[in-house]
Amino acid sequence: MNIAVLGAGAWGTALAAQAALRHRVLLWGRDAAQLAQMAASRRNQRYLPDIELPASLGFEADLGRCLSAVGEEGLVVIATPMASLRAMLQQMPPQARVLWLCKGFEAETGLLGHEVAQALRPGAPSGVLSGPSFAEEVARGQPTALVAASLDAALGEAMVQAFHSDSLRVYTSADPVGVEVGGAVKNVLAIATGLCDGLAQSGAAGAPGLNARAALVTRGLAEMTRLGVALGARPDTFMGLSGLGDLVLTATGHLSRNRKVGLLLAEGLPLDRILAELGHVAEGVYSARTVCRRAAELGVDMPISQAVVAVLEGQLTPPQAVARLMAREAKAEQLV
Repeated sequence: MNIAVLGAGAWGTALAAQAALRHRVLLWGRDAAQLAQMAASRRNQRYLPDIELPASLGFEADLGRCLSAVGEEGLVVIATPMASLRAMLQQMPPQARVLWLCKGFEAETGLLGHEVAQALRPGAPSGVLSGPSFAEEVARGQPTALVAASLDAALGEAMVQAFHSDSLRVYTSADPVGVEVGGAVKNVLAIATGLCDGLAQSGAAGAPGLNARAALVTRGLAEMTRLGVALGARPDTFMGLSGLGDLVLTATGHLSRNRKVGLLLAEGLPLDRILAELGHVAEGVYSARTVCRRAAELGVDMPISQAVVAVLEGQLTPPQAVARLMAREAKAEQLV
């Protein structure tokens, strides 16, 4: 299969490297000098410096030539941050089979990826590849499971053909709404668990611990599910890889950028400094406000996400946010 991966960040590079072991893959990026360096050294020095890229992986700095090489029977994989998804989709050929890896809501419109695609390319085959996956582990060939979601069954099967391997297991789903909500909201909840873990590391009296982290993950899953169902998702999707699976990984894994944001906020560092030093995009920072806005429009209660927004905007300190959540009135546990 011919595959074009658009975006030479960590995740795009990792997926392209693995797919290139079995298919003809071109990796495109905005920085021609970076691509030339990657082609010469067979490494992505900025994002995955310790990973040797396969000799079969090709590089192309011209987007038009890259897309032409794929053809209508190949796959185009958009591996840019969510903020660039719309601009990339606008440049796709009408019948191109397109999927994306980004997770989040579009900041300006509050739309999920499939909603942006429907507005720009109605009827064109599109989908999302998501699930619990740190790019470094995928690049190393460590066991990973993902979910390929699309309303187009043929595209879903093509995604499996493209990426399923001995180290990468790909399941299909006909619920792109649920898969995308899970991928977007888990980043916000990972900031919350980072705040919790950061406060726990302080050792202060009454600081939250592992009990509190478990409560945040569990109640966060309930928030995610409520919003997803309100947007038309299937409830059972959130018990799968793109819901519970991705939430657990991002909320607890040491490679999680969003959890790192929460940890550093708990230490008292200002948000602008954290983002400047992070070196990667932490989608939860940009999605948190949009998550809460769409939830409010639908009448969905999301107290953990609201607390994260309050911390990000400087309205609450991390200890105040935890105290506010614990002060909520007692009621029957509901998962949806």
